[in-house]
Amino acid sequence: MQLFVLPYPVIDPIAIEIGPVSVRWYGLAYMAGILLGWLYGRYLVSRPALWAGKPPMTVSQADDFLLWITLGIVVGGRLGFVLFYEPSYFWQNPMQIPAIWNGGMSFHGGLLVVVLAVYVFSRVKGINPLSLGDVASAATPFGLFFGRLANFINSEVVGRTSDVPWAMVFPGAGDRPRHPSQLYEAALEGVVLFIILRIATHRYFALTRPGTVFGLFLVFYGIFRSLVEEFFREPHAGHPMDVGILTPGFVYSIPMILIGAWLIWRARRKPALAS
Repeated sequence: MQLFVLPYPVIDPIAIEIGPVSVRWYGLAYMAGILLGWLYGRYLVSRPALWAGKPPMTVSQADDFLLWITLGIVVGGRLGFVLFYEPSYFWQNPMQIPAIWNGGMSFHGGLLVVVLAVYVFSRVKGINPLSLGDVASAATPFGLFFGRLANFINSEVVGRTSDVPWAMVFPGAGDRPRHPSQLYEAALEGVVLFIILRIATHRYFALTRPGTVFGLFLVFYGIFRSLVEEFFREPHAGHPMDVGILTPGFVYSIPMILIGAWLIWRARRKPALAS
């Protein structure tokens, strides 16, 4: 029996509006995640002790990569959502594809394009792509945290119906209380994942073994995403991969976990960086 329902804090999706110009929380969330991730990446690159000597890239190169990774996140995230989740809708409404302010971004699509950007940029600049991938991975939880908060504000990717005391009735999702699964993901993919990677880089000096941090990121993100999708997040209705215990996010995360485990195994077999 449902005794209590935590009120959903209805927040206007528009944070600032001046005449015809409006700035949405969704855009601010992505801006904050990218900005903090960039600053954290610069911090990692500027600490030789974390690399057992000279870092394999300069702070200036990290600055140059900001534009690449921003385009990868936005373009890959949107195209991933269009292709992986709602291809039929966007085929009929192609003018809605650029409307990212209405929500609808795919982490897995963004990841694929960012990995491509890491590879191309590292080859152009003569950087070890795994080391650049490690820095990018260590900084990514900032974006994941704020992105999930944006999902919560937009009342999208809501949770399954539930009778837990903190369940909420989300606008546009019926009149039954649901898990605030966006906040669960913000905590796991943003806070917990950051702590795991921070321990790896600062206590175990994982940056000295290129590919380790990237591998840890893929493994733990895949695990956290799968857990939330299986138990707390409402499945994507009508998706061909929403069958039985399977969900699209769970299916897309399986390769991530396997590749991440392989990267960690590979990094352990190679000698660590030395000064």
